[in-house]
Amino acid sequence: MSVWGSLLGGTAGYALGGPLGALLGAAAGHAIARAAFRKPDDDAADRQIAFTIATVALAAKMAKADGEVCAREKAAFARLFRFDETERRNVERVFDLATKSTAGYEAYARQVAGLFPKGAPALEELLDCLFHIAESNGEVTASETAYLAEVARIFGIDARDFEALREAQRGADGADPWRVLGLSPDADEDGARKVWRELVRTHHPDMLTGQGMPPEFVALANERLAVINAAWDRVRAIKGWK
Repeated sequence: MSVWGSLLGGTAGYALGGPLGALLGAAAGHAIARAAFRKPDDDAADRQIAFTIATVALAAKMAKADGEVCAREKAAFARLFRFDETERRNVERVFDLATKSTAGYEAYARQVAGLFPKGAPALEELLDCLFHIAESNGEVTASETAYLAEVARIFGIDARDFEALREAQRGADGADPWRVLGLSPDADEDGARKVWRELVRTHHPDMLTGQGMPPEFVALANERLAVINAAWDRVRAIKGWK
């Protein structure tokens, strides 16, 4: 069963508490007639649950950052986070409840950040998801940029990594390869190669799922990895490295 079905179908349950647990409980109470939940078996289960619900909640809050939620933002959410059609109504219920929740986005961000190491790559992937939704209207607005920067701060993602992630949104062909890799154009080959290899290692989907990113998010993680590798190829071509 997918993580969406587990969360909203009553088989995985939650032991999160806090604003994320309250949001999940409200959605489950309406969608599945208050089915009984069991406690997750381990920390990895906690992280998958928190990652998924936090992504929905933060996406919903961001969609309201500069006004009303529009159809394009909901469509972008549905496109990025694939789920079975039988689960669509429940997932959309969580999204809609989050837009109306009195909890601030900071509370959701702090709770999920507390389950991961500071600045963890999995948290970068969550932020990457939010960037994609923000761009669904053609550009990231000033209010959305401020929102994303504050979420990054709460996640412990530093300014350089935030800018690298922001640049990566331009795609493999349009992004500045130096900024994507966080490198200076005068970097030496050995140092640059070491940085690239570390980025590939930490952002590999297998590593991210091991940290608690649900498998449903792997497609987006693969896109990020492709941009990193394309940036490295361009840097090698510019510098004449093999």
